[in-house]
Amino acid sequence: MSFLVISLDFELHWGIFDKVSVAEKKDYFKKTIAVIPQVLEVFERYEVAATWATVGMLLTESREEWEHYRPETIPTYRNQQLSPYQWIAQNAYDPAVHSGFSLVKQLLQTPNQELGSHTFSHYYTCEPGQQLEQFRSDLKVARRIAEEKCGVDLQSLVFPRNQFDQESLKICKDEGFSVVRVNPSNWFWKAPQHAGLVERVFRTVDTLLPLGKRTSFPLEAVLPGEDFPVQLPASRLLRPFSKTRKPLNVVRMNRVISEMTYAAKHNLVYHLWWHPHNFGHAPEESMLELCQLLDTFIKLKGQYGMCSVNMGQLAGELNVLRN
Repeated sequence: MSFLVISLDFELHWGIFDKVSVAEKKDYFKKTIAVIPQVLEVFERYEVAATWATVGMLLTESREEWEHYRPETIPTYRNQQLSPYQWIAQNAYDPAVHSGFSLVKQLLQTPNQELGSHTFSHYYTCEPGQQLEQFRSDLKVARRIAEEKCGVDLQSLVFPRNQFDQESLKICKDEGFSVVRVNPSNWFWKAPQHAGLVERVFRTVDTLLPLGKRTSFPLEAVLPGEDFPVQLPASRLLRPFSKTRKPLNVVRMNRVISEMTYAAKHNLVYHLWWHPHNFGHAPEESMLELCQLLDTFIKLKGQYGMCSVNMGQLAGELNVLRN
């Protein structure tokens, strides 16, 4: 059997506060917040599952609630510009870009949508200066706020900026996470925190031309170990629609469709991911592309029996396979 897995890194401003100001991206995030219910409606209409790996801070609804859930132990990054705690000490909490709780409530009411974790504070496990016990403290708060506000026992996690190592994987397992998303095995996806121009160029070109290894994989290849959660590789980042390079959009989409089709024909897993805010650049065009991909999924479901599952559901399939 083949599987389509979709995971989304839901973070709004918490994911890029160190790169852009609220004022600079206010309209961008407004469009993002408006398009997310459309994505949920399309997922429900196509009966497609997805994991929404959500920054825990998005579950807060005010500065006071943010302070209430703030962990006692916070990351001691050498570069404090990466710390949301440092940022919030100098800036205002703006519910328009720092709270996504109303959207989380909508996704929880949508069939087959899983609330996953993107850590509480968009935590960087490989950043110099941080300590792994600080990461553990962050995960504990992420689990607590999801339980108290949403009644959800978090099972799936996506590492912010795709940073992880063996020790952080162990801590995820210790703290109750059964599955995490990891990077493709290509050399240009290894150690993303150290990626230079060459790696970034190869990642970009690989969205158009096959520069790396095959993106889909057999289910048996990700059986869980005793000390680690299931490590589910990403297959493809769905890059944003480009208004300035429109001919390349067709090439990019055809590459994803080709990869999905190969996975369906050969009983493999294909794991597509993106950030909801990627749709903020061009919401209408992005939704058309999403429907094109899901039309392809429906075709592959009919021809080859491809199934749509979220990360947690796939972990359940793996546990059945292991037992």
